[in-house]
Amino acid sequence: MNFGLMIKQRLEELELEQKDLSYAAGVTDSYISQLLARKKLPPLPERTDIYAKLEKFLKLPASTLSELAAHERAEDLKKRLPGSPLPLYKEVRDLVLQKCSPAKANEIRAIFEKQPFGELERLVTQKLLDVVKKVAKQELESDVWLKRVAQLNGRSYEEVRVSILEFLETDVFNISEENCLSFLDPLIHSWDIDLANFGVEIVLNRRLSPAYLKKVEFVETQSGALVKKHAGLEEFLRNTSMSGDATAQELEFLTGLRFKEAEPTALYYYRELQNLRDPLHFRKASIAPLQRFGEARGVERQMQAHSRHGALQRWEENKLGRNAKRKAKRRRLRTLSSAKRRD
Repeated sequence: MNFGLMIKQRLEELELEQKDLSYAAGVTDSYISQLLARKKLPPLPERTDIYAKLEKFLKLPASTLSELAAHERAEDLKKRLPGSPLPLYKEVRDLVLQKCSPAKANEIRAIFEKQPFGELERLVTQKLLDVVKKVAKQELESDVWLKRVAQLNGRSYEEVRVSILEFLETDVFNISEENCLSFLDPLIHSWDIDLANFGVEIVLNRRLSPAYLKKVEFVETQSGALVKKHAGLEEFLRNTSMSGDATAQELEFLTGLRFKEAEPTALYYYRELQNLRDPLHFRKASIAPLQRFGEARGVERQMQAHSRHGALQRWEENKLGRNAKRKAKRRRLRTLSSAKRRD
């Protein structure tokens, strides 16, 4: 049974209509119609926000629809990619190049034209998509943000609401000109790439994203690519007295540390490991802000009390010292006075 047929059967069994389902899922009637007619692929299986609503409304077990969707999307991908992937639409490539840093635009364009839809073009386009999709997903329930995007695109709020759901399901293999005009163009201000390590820096539109600067590094850790290991790290790993009880997660963190010029020692990695384990260096996310504030004030009061105690102690020591000096002086004076009388 396919995705659309399952929904149709449940609607008939529950004596419900398409418009009831679209209202429950928070999408338009046309979007549901296209899903049922198989004119549009089901949402990505990860879209729990929409599948939870659909399954609850249709009284289906959890993951029933998402599993059907995963199978259907996989079959569709096999049909669409029998061989080499097709190049991007000209409009999509032009927009990606248009947003590139002017200093590297000509160099990147030459690489794109030499290798149509090659590794670099797919990497950059996918990173741009990932960043914009993350922003769109975070703002999905914000009417203010959706209306602002609609205003920039010259479209209605309802059209943007539907198109953003479709955009969240796109990837580098099926990105369309509409995706670019609706989201990539207004959200991305510019991007730059370091061709030495493929680190991508993306500058977003401040009006649509508070965190306007994103840095994405391309790092392969499982493919067998050579990663430079500092001598200090290797010494730390060899010394079982330092690293013998380190967990896999701790070692992954320590191995992932990068330094441009400095060469850390084995002792540095050992101290970093102890810092990871020290509960004073990390706060639990469940602590309320007011509680954290109270704890901070308590620590501050303890420090102030300790400071006052130290000041009083120093004052008493100084006082005792002054008294001792006075007594010694008096003793000397009495001694001198006694000596004069005897003379």
